[in-house]
Amino acid sequence: MATDASRIKLLREILAERIMILDGATGTAIQQMHLGPEDFGGPALEGCNENLVLTRPNRIRELHRAYLEAGADIVDTDTFGATSIVLAEYGLQERTREINRRAAELARAEADAFSTPKKPRFVAGSMGPTTKSISVTGGVTFDGLREAYREQALGLIEGGADILLLETVQDTLNCKAGLLGIDAAMEESGVAVAVAVSGTIETMGTLLGGQDIEAFYVSLAHRGLLWMGLNCATGPDFMTDHLRTLSEICRFHVSCVPNAGLPDEEGHYNETPEMLAAKVARFADNGWLNLAGGCCGTTARHIRLLAEALEGKRPRQPATLRRSVVSGIESLVIDDSTRPVVVGERTNVLGSRKFKRLVAEGRFEEAAEVGRLQVRKGAHVLDVCLQDPDRNEVADMTRFLELLVRKVKVPLMIDSTDAGVIEEALKRTPGKSIINSINLEDGEERFRRVVPIARRYGAALVVGCIDEDKQQAQAVTRERKLAIAERSYRLLTENYGVEPEDIIFDPLVFPVGTGDRNYIGSGVETIEGIRLIKAAMPRARTILGISNVSFGLPESGREVLNAVMLYHCVQAGLDLAIVNSEKLQRYPSIPEQERRLAEDLIWWRGDDPIAAFAAYFRARKTEKTVEQHRSLPLDERLAFYVLEGSKDGLFEDLDEALKTMAPLEIINGPLMKGMDEVGRLFNANQMIVAEVLQSAEVMKAAVAYLEPHMEKAESLTRGRIILATVKGDVHDIGKNLVDIILSNNGYQIINLGIKVPPEELIKAYREHRPDAIGLSGLLVKSAQMMVATAQDLKSAGIGCPLLVGGAALSNRFTRMKIAPEYDGLVVYANDAMEGLDLANQIMDRESREALRLRLEDQTRKLLAAAAKPQANGAPREGAARSSVRRDVEIPLPPDLKLHIIRNYDLGEIFEYINPVMLYTRHLGFKNFEQALAAADPKARELRAAVESVEQEMLAREDIAANALYKFFPAQSDGDRVVMILSPDGKTVLESFTFGRQSDPPYLCLADYIAPRDSGRLDYLAMFVTTIGPGVRALAERWKEAGDYLRSHILQVLALEGAEAFAELLHQKIRQMWGIGDPPGISKKDLFQAHYHGKRFSFGYPACPRLEDQRALFRLLEVEKQDLGVHLTDGCMMDPESSVSALVFHHPEARYFSLSPADVERLEQELDAAAV
Repeated sequence: MATDASRIKLLREILAERIMILDGATGTAIQQMHLGPEDFGGPALEGCNENLVLTRPNRIRELHRAYLEAGADIVDTDTFGATSIVLAEYGLQERTREINRRAAELARAEADAFSTPKKPRFVAGSMGPTTKSISVTGGVTFDGLREAYREQALGLIEGGADILLLETVQDTLNCKAGLLGIDAAMEESGVAVAVAVSGTIETMGTLLGGQDIEAFYVSLAHRGLLWMGLNCATGPDFMTDHLRTLSEICRFHVSCVPNAGLPDEEGHYNETPEMLAAKVARFADNGWLNLAGGCCGTTARHIRLLAEALEGKRPRQPATLRRSVVSGIESLVIDDSTRPVVVGERTNVLGSRKFKRLVAEGRFEEAAEVGRLQVRKGAHVLDVCLQDPDRNEVADMTRFLELLVRKVKVPLMIDSTDAGVIEEALKRTPGKSIINSINLEDGEERFRRVVPIARRYGAALVVGCIDEDKQQAQAVTRERKLAIAERSYRLLTENYGVEPEDIIFDPLVFPVGTGDRNYIGSGVETIEGIRLIKAAMPRARTILGISNVSFGLPESGREVLNAVMLYHCVQAGLDLAIVNSEKLQRYPSIPEQERRLAEDLIWWRGDDPIAAFAAYFRARKTEKTVEQHRSLPLDERLAFYVLEGSKDGLFEDLDEALKTMAPLEIINGPLMKGMDEVGRLFNANQMIVAEVLQSAEVMKAAVAYLEPHMEKAESLTRGRIILATVKGDVHDIGKNLVDIILSNNGYQIINLGIKVPPEELIKAYREHRPDAIGLSGLLVKSAQMMVATAQDLKSAGIGCPLLVGGAALSNRFTRMKIAPEYDGLVVYANDAMEGLDLANQIMDRESREALRLRLEDQTRKLLAAAAKPQANGAPREGAARSSVRRDVEIPLPPDLKLHIIRNYDLGEIFEYINPVMLYTRHLGFKNFEQALAAADPKARELRAAVESVEQEMLAREDIAANALYKFFPAQSDGDRVVMILSPDGKTVLESFTFGRQSDPPYLCLADYIAPRDSGRLDYLAMFVTTIGPGVRALAERWKEAGDYLRSHILQVLALEGAEAFAELLHQKIRQMWGIGDPPGISKKDLFQAHYHGKRFSFGYPACPRLEDQRALFRLLEVEKQDLGVHLTDGCMMDPESSVSALVFHHPEARYFSLSPADVERLEQELDAAAV
C-alpha cells in the first residue's frame, strides 16, 4: 500500500516536539457568513454546508485561510456531514465522493500555500457522526455505515487529506463502522493516511451512546490512531475531568477542541477568545495536551489567542499504561484488585434450560432480563452463547444482543465456535468484548479465522488449553496445560500481534465426581496449572468455567464444591470465573465439614472421596421448622405458625383445631397469642418489620381460612379504628403498616387513605362510630395540620381517642400542641407495634383511665416548663451574619436548558439505594450489611424478598423512573433572599426567602449564593425525581391479597428508589458542573454526603417551607412536562416516591437546622410581607 510516509512521520515528529493547533468552527463560521439560498445551490439545498465546496469554493478557502493566518497547523475539510447518509437528505448522495474530494482539494491548496519548512500545514478530512446512530436512534446498520464512511474516505484521500478525522463521535458503534470504512478505503485506494478520533461527552458525563471516556478509549485502544480527543458538546470547563482521565490512560496523542462555551437562548456563544485560551492553557500546563483547537462558536481570533497561549508549552507524553481491560458501556480492569471477575453463565443456551426455552419461544425481551438479573446478582461480565443446533445462531445472536446492550452496561463475552457469528456479534457490542474461545485443536486454523476479527473490532481472547494431540487434546495435567498455553502465547504475540494483556487462558476444569479415571485428581491439576501459567506469563489472564467441576454430583452439594474450587483457584491466581452469579456461595460461610469433603474430592484424599461427598449431601435435609415442632401441643403449634411467619402445615392444623374449638376461639386464643408474642419480641428488638409483616400474612391467611366456618353474627373485632393521612400529605407507608398490624390483631380498620381533610374525617366518624381515630403525617406541615384537625374534630363535638404518629411528630409536640386543642385522649405512637399496644390499652377501660392520667400529667409538666421565662431572654430581632465566604470561585454550568429523563434504568437506581435506610429504617433489620456478609439466613431471606420485588418493578411498564433538572442563574438579595434569574441574568423569575439561624453559626441558604451587590452572576441547580405511577395500585393489590411484606417492600423501594435516583442525578450534576467527586468515592461516602456541592429539599430543617415547592415546580415546568408527579394542596409531591431539591455548588455548603423559633419568625415575616 502506498503512503506519503514522510508526511505521517513529520506529523509524529512535530507532535513529539510541541502542541499542534487545530482550526476553529466550520458550521457556526458559515452561519456568520449570512449566505442566501442561491449560495447553497437553491432553496432545496439551503443549509447543506458541504455543497458550498462546489457552489462557493472561495468562501470555504477564505475560511481555511483565516484559520491558517491565525496559526492553525491543521485545517479541517468542510465535510462534517458529507456522507451519503446525510447528503441524501438533500438529494446529493450521488455526489458524495466528488464533494469530499473537492473539499480536500480546497483545504490542501490553502494548507500548501501557507506551509513553510519551519511550519508545515496539514489537512484533516472531517468525518462527522451522520444523522443516525446504531445505538441511539437506529435506522441504520453497521454495514451501511461502514459503506458510507468508505465512500467518504475515498473522496478525502483522493483530494489529498493527510489525516482522516472521525469527530463528534456520539456512538462507539458508529465510530467502529467508520474506522472499518476507512480501512476499506485505504485498501481500495492503495494509500495509507493517518487516522484520528474525537468523541463528544454530553453534559450527563457520557457519549450519547452511554459510554464514559474510559470505556470509549478502551473500545478503540486497539487501533493505531494518531490522536484521540474530545470536541464539541460543551466549553472547556466541563471537559476537565474527562480530559484528565483520557490523558492518564491514552497511548495516543490527546486533543482538546471545545466549543466557545454553550449557546444562550439566542444562540450566542459566550466563551471569549481570552477565556478559552486561558482555560486550555491550564490543560497544557497540567500536561494533558498534544493538540488543541476550537469547535462551535470559535473564530479565527479564538485560534490566534489559543496558538499564542500554547506556544512553548511542553506536549503531553503518551501513556505507557499496560493493563488487561475490557468494556461494555462501562470499562472493567482485570487485575489483582478485581479478582475474581465474575462471568455470568446463565445467558447460555447450552447451560441454562430456562434461557434456552425463552429463546426457542422467541421471548427475547425476557431472555435479556436473565442477563440483567445476573448483573444485579454480581456478574461483572456476561457470557452470551446462542449455539442451539436447531436454530439460526446468527439470527438469535443479533436479535438478543440488540436488546441486551440496552439493558446492561457490563462487558460481554461472545461464546461461539462460528467466526461469522462472532463478527456479527461484535458489530452490535460497542465496547471491547471477549471472544470465547480459540484453541489449537485443529492447529492454527481457528487462530487464523478468529484472531483477525478480534484485532479488527477490538476484543480480548479466551484461549483454551487444547491442541492437536490425538490421545487427549484437552490438557488434564498441569504440565500439558502450561505447554499448550506457552505455545499459544508465542503464536499470538509473535505471529498475530496480540497484546499479552488481551490473552485469557482457560486451563480447563473437569468433573471430579463422575468416577472417570481420566479425571481423578484433575481438580488439583487445574489449580496448579493456573499457578504455573500465571508465573510463566504474568501479563496474560486466566479463566475457568467453575461449575463443570461438580457435574454429576448431588444438587445440594454442587454449589459447595463450586465455591471451594473457586476459592482455591483464586488463591492460585485465577482472574475470571464463569459461574451462576445468582447461586454463588461465600467460602467462609461453608461449614468446615462440607469444606473438607469438597477439598478431599479436589485433592483426591481418602479411600473414596466421591462416595463420602455424595452420601453426605444426599442425606442432608433442609431444615423444616414445622417438622421440628410437630411434637408441640396444637395450641402452641398454631401460635408458632404466626410467630415464625410460616404457613407450612398451618391449614392442616387449623382443620385439627376446628374439631374441638370454635373459629373465634382459635383466632382469639392461640393465633392472637402468637401475634401478642410477635409484638413483645418486636418491642424487645428481637424481630424486624419484615418478620412482623410475614406474621401478619399468616394471621390473615388463617382468619380467611376460618371465616367460612363462622356464624354470621360472630365478630372478630376488638374495636373499630379510622386511619387517615392528614390533609395535604401523600405519605402512607407508615399508616399502611399500622393498618396491617391492627387489622391482623382483631381490629376493624377503616382506612381513608391520603390527603384526608378534617371534614371527611368528621363524616367518616359519624358514619362508622369508631372507638379511635389514627392520624398520620410525615413532614412538619403535617404536624401542624394535625393540630388543625384536632380543633375541627373538637368543634364537631367529637371526643373519641386520637392516635397520632409520623416522622415529624414527637411525644412533646403531641402533648404541647395537639392535646391542648382536643377534649378527648390524644396519644403518640412511635411505630406500628406501639400503636397496637396503645390501641389495646384504649380498648380496656382500666388501662385507658391509667393512660389518660399519665398523659395528662405529662402534658401539665411540659406546659408548665414551657411557660417559665428563658434565661437568654426574648429572641433577637435579627441574627448575626454567618462566616460563609462570599468570594469563592463560581463554576459555570454546562448549559441552562431543561433536561428531561424518562424511563431511567431502575436497575442502576437500585444500586444507589442506601441499605441503612431500606433495611434498617423501613424493614427494621439492624446491621443488615454485616449480617448479609456473614451469610445470616434471615438477612439472605430478606435480601431475596427485596430482589424479588425489584424484579417485579423492572418488568412492569407502569413503574418507571423519571426526572428533570436545570441550572439557573441566581443571586442573593439582602440577608435571606435568593433570586432565580433569566438566562441573561436581567429578569427575576422567582425568589425564595430562607430562614436564618438565630444562634451560631447563623447559617442561611442565601449565604451559599453570590450577593447581587458583588456584581457576580452565580448559579444553582434544581431537580425532581419520581418513581411511579403504578406503585400505589400494585402495593394496594398485594396488601388486599395478604401479601403484606411484598406490598411494604414495594412502597419503600419506590420511596428509597426516588432518593437513590436523586443521589445518582446529584452526582451527575456535580460532574456536569465541574465539581465532580474524587476518584474511587464509595457509595457510603455518597450516602454521607462526603462531596462538594450539597442538595437541600423543601420541608426539611434548612428550608422547611413546603410552599416554596410551587416556585420550584414552576421553574422546572414539572406539570407541563407530564413527569408523573404533581403538588397537593399542601405542597407535597404525589406520588410520595418523589424527591425535589436545590443544589448549591458552594464548597462550604453544609446541612443545618432552623430552630422552631427561627421557623416561626420566618413565617411571621412572610405573613406580614404578604399583608
